[in-house]
Amino acid sequence: MPEKQRTIRKPISLVGVGIHSGEETTITFNPAPENYGYRFVRVDLPEPVEIPALVDYVVDLSRGTTLGVDDVRVLTVEHVLAALVGMRVDNCRIELNGKEPPVIDGSALPYAEKLLEAGIVEQNADRDYFVIDETIRYTNEEKGVDIVALPTDDYRITVMIDYNIPTLGSQHTGVFNLEKEFLTEFAPARTFCFLTEVEELYRQGLIKGGNLENAIVIIDKELDQEYLKYLQKLFRIEYLPEAQNGILNGTSLRFKNEPVRHKLLDMLGDLALIGVPIKAQILAARPGHASNIEFAKKIRNLYLKKLPFLKLKGKKGKDALMSIYSLLKIMPHRYPFLLVDKILNIDAETNTIIGVKNVTINEPFFMGHFPEKPVMPGVLLVEAMAQTGGLLLLSSVDAANKLLLFMGIENAKFRKPVVPGDQLILQVQMVGKKFNTYKFQGVATVDGQIVAEATLQAALVDRSIQL
Repeated sequence: MPEKQRTIRKPISLVGVGIHSGEETTITFNPAPENYGYRFVRVDLPEPVEIPALVDYVVDLSRGTTLGVDDVRVLTVEHVLAALVGMRVDNCRIELNGKEPPVIDGSALPYAEKLLEAGIVEQNADRDYFVIDETIRYTNEEKGVDIVALPTDDYRITVMIDYNIPTLGSQHTGVFNLEKEFLTEFAPARTFCFLTEVEELYRQGLIKGGNLENAIVIIDKELDQEYLKYLQKLFRIEYLPEAQNGILNGTSLRFKNEPVRHKLLDMLGDLALIGVPIKAQILAARPGHASNIEFAKKIRNLYLKKLPFLKLKGKKGKDALMSIYSLLKIMPHRYPFLLVDKILNIDAETNTIIGVKNVTINEPFFMGHFPEKPVMPGVLLVEAMAQTGGLLLLSSVDAANKLLLFMGIENAKFRKPVVPGDQLILQVQMVGKKFNTYKFQGVATVDGQIVAEATLQAALVDRSIQL
């Protein structure tokens, strides 16, 4: 049985202070319809502003993940999103009467408990996963960051951190079953920072609402009485002993490796911005918000490229929207240069078309292109994408009097050989138009794996034009 999407049964609110803004805010989780996803709504403005929880809307990563539309911001969304992901809530409208969710104790547990209190209910629509079927990697050598996604049939994350600080050492953790592990093993893990960062954070106008009740401050410098008095003033507390456990004020950790568990929590929240639940094994070394978002962008871009094809999966027989007979009435090409066999789908809303090219050993180009080990020429893969894009335009005009002429190719990449027996799925989206010139983004896949992609330009001209 396919999994169903879920939302909450009733609205529920939580009040507290934002860790960076220092302002008191109310956050309200609301039920949302199927396929709504997560959206933050600033209700304190004259007109409410809705900000989708997608990587496209990330505007700042200085100390947390901030989303924005125009000059409207929502700060530090990662703990809220981690709670929604961890509690398996797919659709939720998140209203705020300020610019930052309340930090409460610095973990995702208060949010998760509120979601439970509201009640989590199934909806009618199936939960669609984006299944990672190829290795995706992000590396930042300067910061020692390495994140990789590997194919698997569920969602797992393993995280390692090593800050070269004896108090922390090298820490590892992993979540292998969110439903069983999130609430007890990861939601309670609190945010942390290093003592050497505190002054700089204050200087930047951050952590105005931070205190020793909602953040773990790890000692990474020598302390003396004068500096302890300065910290007392900074944190607005009467007495601050020099801790023996490497944590300021001697705060006890909830887990021996609480810092790395919180890093995993942050990653869960940041990866929610992909905009679709994924199935993959994520291995991350020294991740942070900036690297998480760059990695999320890579996965979302891949998802968007494959989305029209994914929508066709499961459709019985993949029936043709446009057969070869219909194509011949529109396309000026003929054997041996017609490289599209049928059209599966045209989406007018997104200006996307999906075509099919069945590659056989009888293709004329195989006679001369590595005949002992036949491989379809890359230029013909580009031509097949161009012809598919041409059909998107020609099917909506008087094709008998128009020609679409190639003008340019950019960023062409060939990722895997195409051989006899392969079926090419050609997805092309119109991404720009200026006068009679059109820009297309084309992606060719075989068995769901990208084999080629390119940005194409073409001009629509009258057939009577003098060439």
